Amino acid sequence: MSGDDNTRAPRSENQRLNALVGHWRSQGRMAATAIDPAIRIAGSDTYEWLAGEHFLIHRVDVRMNEEHVEVIEMIGPYDPASRTYPMRSFDNHGNFVTMWASVDDEGVWTFAGETERATLVIAEDGDSMTAEWERTDNGSNWRHWMDMSFTRASGPSAIPHR
Repeated sequence: MSGDDNTRAPRSENQRLNALVGHWRSQGRMAATAIDPAIRIAGSDTYEWLAGEHFLIHRVDVRMNEEHVEVIEMIGPYDPASRTYPMRSFDNHGNFVTMWASVDDEGVWTFAGETERATLVIAEDGDSMTAEWERTDNGSNWRHWMDMSFTRASGPSAIPHR
């Protein structure tokens, strides 16, 4: 990766990711199971463009009860063949997850991986979002996993574009 002149403009579909750009206060709850109680989640999520706007960087910094969890995720670029945005996340516990995001005409996002999936709804004013997550252990029986809500702490203009 040198400083050659082969740079290309990002796909126009990447602009749909702008709805996420900014700093968000996040809170939620992981559902109780037969052996574990519900877990409270609170912290922040930040979305910002990597220079060139091909990839959106998503950083998560939350507490899950008393456990500190940090995640960095790269989203994009849009893949016209699958009509999705590939997502690759890495956390401070050594986990790595690949998922694919898609958005419908109403602006509802779907994130899907092998063992987890979510639906993210952004409020009409763009200042809040909610997400419902599910998990599976066997690929066919999905169970409610967690609910999250996000309140915008700063808008896209607060994240500098380079």
